[in-house]
Amino acid sequence: MRIEKLTVRNYRVFSDACITDPGGFAVFIGANGTGKSTLFDVFAFLRDALQDNVHVALTKRGGFREVVSRGRSGPISFEVKFRDLTHGGEKAPLATYQLDISEQAGRGVVEREVLKYRRGQHGRPWHFLDFRRGEGQAVTNEAEYGQTGVQAQREQQRLDSPDILAIKGLGQFQRFRVVSAFRRLIERWHLSDFHIRAARSSQEHGYAEHLSPQGDNLPLVTQFLFENHPDKFNNVLKRMAARVPGISDVEATETVDGRLVLRFRDGVFRDPFIARHVSDGTIKMFAYLMLLSDPSPHPLLCVEEPENQLYPELLHELAEEFREYGAKGQVMVSTHSPDFISGLRPEEVFWLTKRDGFTEIRRVQDDKQILALLEEGDNLGALWRQGLFEGAHP
Repeated sequence: MRIEKLTVRNYRVFSDACITDPGGFAVFIGANGTGKSTLFDVFAFLRDALQDNVHVALTKRGGFREVVSRGRSGPISFEVKFRDLTHGGEKAPLATYQLDISEQAGRGVVEREVLKYRRGQHGRPWHFLDFRRGEGQAVTNEAEYGQTGVQAQREQQRLDSPDILAIKGLGQFQRFRVVSAFRRLIERWHLSDFHIRAARSSQEHGYAEHLSPQGDNLPLVTQFLFENHPDKFNNVLKRMAARVPGISDVEATETVDGRLVLRFRDGVFRDPFIARHVSDGTIKMFAYLMLLSDPSPHPLLCVEEPENQLYPELLHELAEEFREYGAKGQVMVSTHSPDFISGLRPEEVFWLTKRDGFTEIRRVQDDKQILALLEEGDNLGALWRQGLFEGAHP
């Protein structure tokens, strides 16, 4: 599934902000305080609300009054438009998920939650679910969606509490296929919070297929990919060798006390180095390549400031890695690096700028002046340094 539009209202610095057509790979730039981290926290909030409930998700962030935009009373509102590319590709129907959150007696509650599909450009949408404060209706004949003359059949449902998302409850049942698919989409969002120190540590022997947000299970994932997907692992090694001169092999080795450590082999030396003796940039590049080589790609990756600890010369190659992943999933990246965006296309770059105390999101593709300068031979990084991105400075 791919997000085609995201609208956020009354969530911290976003009183009314919209991202349209982010494609497979989207990069966000902006001055400090414009909301790059807050943008990614929108996805974390939705995932937390699904895994727990909206009250817990709000409490993690200080409560409703800390999250709602300053001077606004709410509701906090999210609208996600997405398309299921596995069923019809680009011609699959556009789905819309709407979530409005308000406060009742000091607790966050779901004011309204809607998941709907539209049949064609002008067809009337089917509301697969429509709930208000824990009660609502869900369509029971999803399999007949889109068939001529078929009317939606609905049944009344009630959740245990008004702070629970309907997609959490109904999404457990296969007969609500659309709802279940969207639930799985959110559950598999990956928000990277990579820590070099965590990735260097040894790991107790165990099993892991996917890299954790902090990267602390990197040895386990390395072992999994080596044992179960050797072609993908060998491809990671080839890319490492091309990007980090001297690195010829990486292995997860068990120590005498039963723990796994990463060992990097330099072709010049006979004995490999364990992870704590390897540079930060080497560890980080290897971790990103492992993440991007996941045999079961995440539908959405959010990565903050990937340029940290990496040589500027590697950033164009990393951008290409993200772009390639975006052909099978979706990647959103925030950055402060002009070197990184110099390797990007205008349709891939969005910038955040504040106006009247709140943040708006603009697209480079829509700025005629920047496009004209790019056609004359300038690059995005240089234009950013020159101040052409209003309100967004490196």
